[in-house]
Amino acid sequence: MKIIEHIEKRQGTLFSFEILPPLKGVGIQSIFDGIDPLMEFNPSFIDVTYHREDFLLKQRADGSFDRVSTRKRPGTVAICAAIQNKYHIDAVPHIICGGFTRDDTETALIELNFLGIDNVLALRGDARKGDVNFIPENRGNKNALDLIHQVKNMNSGIYLDEELTNATESDFCIGAACYPEKHMDAPNLQSDLKFLKRKVEAGAEFLVTQMFFDNQHYFDFVQKCRDIGINVPIIPGIKPISTKKQLMVLPKIFHIDMPEELVNQVEKCSNNEEVKQVGIEWTTKQCKELMAQDVPVLHFYTMGKAYQTKEICKNIF
Repeated sequence: MKIIEHIEKRQGTLFSFEILPPLKGVGIQSIFDGIDPLMEFNPSFIDVTYHREDFLLKQRADGSFDRVSTRKRPGTVAICAAIQNKYHIDAVPHIICGGFTRDDTETALIELNFLGIDNVLALRGDARKGDVNFIPENRGNKNALDLIHQVKNMNSGIYLDEELTNATESDFCIGAACYPEKHMDAPNLQSDLKFLKRKVEAGAEFLVTQMFFDNQHYFDFVQKCRDIGINVPIIPGIKPISTKKQLMVLPKIFHIDMPEELVNQVEKCSNNEEVKQVGIEWTTKQCKELMAQDVPVLHFYTMGKAYQTKEICKNIF
């Protein structure tokens, strides 16, 4: 079922979560171990992230180095198929620009369509490790807007090979990311909103926010979207804080604000187990407030670790 259909048919706020593919060499059971504890809360869908290649320097016997491409977390398409087969829940693969040509993207979309996976989340993706700015691939999509156009074209039977005639149309429900406190590369929130509107006009049918720790950022952002004519569902992305280190790391990486009250509570903790409890309590309050405002879905960034999300769900469902 398409995400937009889940939302249209909902009675109350839905629950979903995001997982990472395991590191190369780790089996599928690690994925199931992260999903099984959350099944009692009847998730409507499960996102699976996609990861670009990185480059490693491997030394030869003569002392010179080879630059070797590697993908540390492969398997997104297969994991989505496994989830739908095992749990009969919709899987939503991330499709990214970084590390993929348009041909690579088309191949992935064809495979997903063959598997009956009819939702995708279209993202630019992160810069390659070591690069200051995002650099598009040669013959790749340069941003999420271009990627949405490619998926939308396939939905209309338009493939990269212009000689194809009567090509089968795909039927993907397209999601996109949004940033209540602006994307890190955007000069300001207003310019970010204008670009977001272009993504919606291109075919994005639902939006998922970056994590935030102050609900007012989400509420204000939704109102700004509505004011400029962005009327698709906006799903709040939720992540409980779990370590003291995240007080410094998360704002730097994701351009988000950490509320003073939360910072004070975390700083009083003597270890990360106490931080996790603070995270559970803070996020429970966040979720209850969001549910009171009838948000369509609570979407948790679990990073494959179910404990905090499970405890929060116990408190709110």
